[in-house]
Amino acid sequence: MSKVLLYNITGEKLSKIRIAAMMLGHEVIEVPPESFGHPLGYLLGQAGFLPADAAESFQDEMLVMETLSSPLLDAMRAGGTPVALKAVVTDQNKTWSAAALCRELRREHEAMRAFAPKKHIHPHKKRR
Repeated sequence: MSKVLLYNITGEKLSKIRIAAMMLGHEVIEVPPESFGHPLGYLLGQAGFLPADAAESFQDEMLVMETLSSPLLDAMRAGGTPVALKAVVTDQNKTWSAAALCRELRREHEAMRAFAPKKHIHPHKKRR
């Protein structure tokens, strides 16, 4: 069973994501803020990882999948439960804290947004 780590996701969005993930056979772990400094590998219960001493925090909603689950991402999209910061655990990032991963995802998100083509509105069409 693949695990999904959830950070700072609450309310109805949390319920919808939790249900979708569990229906797809994923174990959902809601990571409390006091654990944001621990390595991803530790939070996933992988061998060889120890808890971190330093506390870290962030406010962004973030979803981290132990293995890529396109069906989960599709279900989130269909259910109207977007989470801007999403990642899959890799050999490189499994040693990172959630806060470090969050910083990297924010940086990548901003870089992608900077290069995204601007949507032009035809002068005779109304904005919605």
